[in-house]
Amino acid sequence: MAYMFHVKNMSLKDLEFAVRITDTMSWNLVEEDFKFMMQLEPEGCFVLLSNSEKVGIATTISFGKVGWIGNVIVSESHRKQGAGSLLAKHCLRYLESKNVETVGLYAYIDKIPFYKRLGFEYSLEFTVLKGKGFSSRPKAGLREVTKEDIHEVIDYGHSCFGALRRKLLEPIFLDSNNLCYMSIEDGRILGYAAAKVYEEMAEIGPLVCRKGRSDIAVNLLKAILDRLNGFEVAMCVPRKEHAILNMLMEARFRENFRVARMFFGPPVVKDCIYMAESLERG
Repeated sequence: MAYMFHVKNMSLKDLEFAVRITDTMSWNLVEEDFKFMMQLEPEGCFVLLSNSEKVGIATTISFGKVGWIGNVIVSESHRKQGAGSLLAKHCLRYLESKNVETVGLYAYIDKIPFYKRLGFEYSLEFTVLKGKGFSSRPKAGLREVTKEDIHEVIDYGHSCFGALRRKLLEPIFLDSNNLCYMSIEDGRILGYAAAKVYEEMAEIGPLVCRKGRSDIAVNLLKAILDRLNGFEVAMCVPRKEHAILNMLMEARFRENFRVARMFFGPPVVKDCIYMAESLERG
């Protein structure tokens, strides 16, 4: 059978399909997640059609010169026919139209060859961990981020990520359900960590910290995990950050799966301690 693939912008009418197709991968996304992504990047969320049948989705977000691709999925019955490549290339063209120079994504390890064929290069391996928040005693030097701190905290993360992510981070910080701590030393920010909190579960990220200060990163995580005592918690941690991983493994967090961060265009992330805000948005 010959398939005629084309891509359209995602609309509210497509949210049920978006949830249904991502459920096949157990991504645990709900309609509100896609509404949030559409608010952040109204023209950058897409549905792939075969003739008139919905068979795939992808989301993007742009931060000036840096963009991110997430949620790329094609229904199993339509794979290996060029549909995934068409969808990913459509995302790249859209981000190029937004003057993005570097595009990042997190790929399942077995999908690295697919993205390499599209021009992406491997950067770093991450592990997605799941466990439960636990009672802890973080050390001194931390405080919760206030509304007055938000711009300074966002600016601090700029140099590490390579772009200013105000449109993404500000709504996260301003949501009273969420948690955000910063580490202060001699009046300077040395790191921060945030958690998006839902009913009985939470996702930690981003965490940004100076290179070589894993002690600060661990302390920030302990402060958040203490507040999330009993919650199901997920986070995406670089596999090279042994101090963070050792602390979490001792707390009975377990690896769910691994991903590779990849870039199309010049890498922009500086050498620092960095945990993803989400797999969808970098």
